[in-house]
Amino acid sequence: MKTSTFLTFAAALLSFFVASTFAAETKPNIIFILADDLGYGDLSCYGQEKFTTPNIDRLASEGMKFTQFYAGSTVCAPSRCSLITGYHTGHCFIRGNRDQPETLGNYPIPPETVTVAKVLKKAGYATGCFGKWGLGGPLSEGAAFRQGFDVFYGYYDQRHAHNHYPNHLYKNEQRIELDGKTYSHDLIEKEALDFIRASKDKPFFCFLPVLIPHAAMQVPEEYTAPWREKFPEFENTIGRYSFNTEVRNPVAAFPGMMDRFDLTVKRILDLLNELDLDENTIIMLSSDNGTHSEGGHRSDLFKSSGPLRGLKRDLYEGGIRVPMLVRWKGTVKPGSVSGHLGAFWDVLPTFAESAGVAPSEYPDDIDGLSFLPTLLGKTEEQKQHPYLYWEFYEQRGKIAARWGEWKGVQLNVNETFGKPDAPIEIYNLDNDLGETKNIAAEHPEVVKKFREIFKEAHAKSPFFNFPPEKTDLGSR
Repeated sequence: MKTSTFLTFAAALLSFFVASTFAAETKPNIIFILADDLGYGDLSCYGQEKFTTPNIDRLASEGMKFTQFYAGSTVCAPSRCSLITGYHTGHCFIRGNRDQPETLGNYPIPPETVTVAKVLKKAGYATGCFGKWGLGGPLSEGAAFRQGFDVFYGYYDQRHAHNHYPNHLYKNEQRIELDGKTYSHDLIEKEALDFIRASKDKPFFCFLPVLIPHAAMQVPEEYTAPWREKFPEFENTIGRYSFNTEVRNPVAAFPGMMDRFDLTVKRILDLLNELDLDENTIIMLSSDNGTHSEGGHRSDLFKSSGPLRGLKRDLYEGGIRVPMLVRWKGTVKPGSVSGHLGAFWDVLPTFAESAGVAPSEYPDDIDGLSFLPTLLGKTEEQKQHPYLYWEFYEQRGKIAARWGEWKGVQLNVNETFGKPDAPIEIYNLDNDLGETKNIAAEHPEVVKKFREIFKEAHAKSPFFNFPPEKTDLGSR
């Protein structure tokens, strides 16, 4: 080989290895913290006034706060399915909570499902999930450790997760027996921190879907005690939930739970600083749906939905619009606020693009759009959704969509699905954020547009359909 040719080849080879090494070194670590039933108004950076969340607020002051970001659904399992797979509930596999044996857990997502964990694992990431899964039990193909996560620790089934003091949890397929007196969040937090520490020398994806503040309203007394003094009028109130859980003064327990959640965020931030990973880690924090009024929680007292109408199981804004905070030091502008219209199905392509993963590595028909340009401040490059869409199978069936400033909601879908004259409520969110005035009669052209959206966005499912489609919810 001629010397000049050899030198050219050697230089090209060196350049390739340097570029590859740099790419590997600069792939950001990713931490996604998912609260359970946290309302739009439950963080002080979103207007909460009865308690503060200073460490969570740091994610806003040191990163970006989204004001128009939406969960995948108004209950946990379909919302998580949307988050993990990149599809909205008109297309994703799990579209509702469904009672199954714990070891199977809901309708497990199929083995061939492309998940954000699989995408990142293929890109060289260590992957861990700690908390509540809801997409398939330990004996099913939908188990987290079969869906791209190297390790899972926590609750597989959402019903099991109704008790914060369980008698067992799972680590991958292994059942871990507990005494029923240990606060599960403490164990989940420790496993997540241990995973981050063990994975510090390679890119990692830590998915932390905690149980707080889902009912039952349980937290160790050291966190509740300070709030008993502030809310003494509720001291004789007993909050009851499933598994025979009883909580004295659940009103005081709620801010106690939020204090405990805020402490977890502090410990994560402290650990990243200790490991010198602060500058190369994306932290996202959101909620799987809106706030609840279960187990004695007084969402009205705390104004947990903020200025929004509705709660969990509603498709009004309070059931689906959620906090979304993104901190990426040195990359996301501190203290920035974005009104970008985004949703859970955008998370997969956003993480993929952030990690340098080509779109060819995940399905080209997903509903999600990467919002990385918004995070980078390149709003002129940000692709926009034609609309956002949700469907919900409880309470006689509901459908909703967001189209620009317009919101369309159809109720009683079990009786009206597909009918050309089915009533659709219309709200202009620019003028009526609280969805107080249905203006459908004044805007027939907007009603017509939503009929088209509802028809286009819904694909028939083997298991989740409205009764006019002859839904089959039998065993699988």
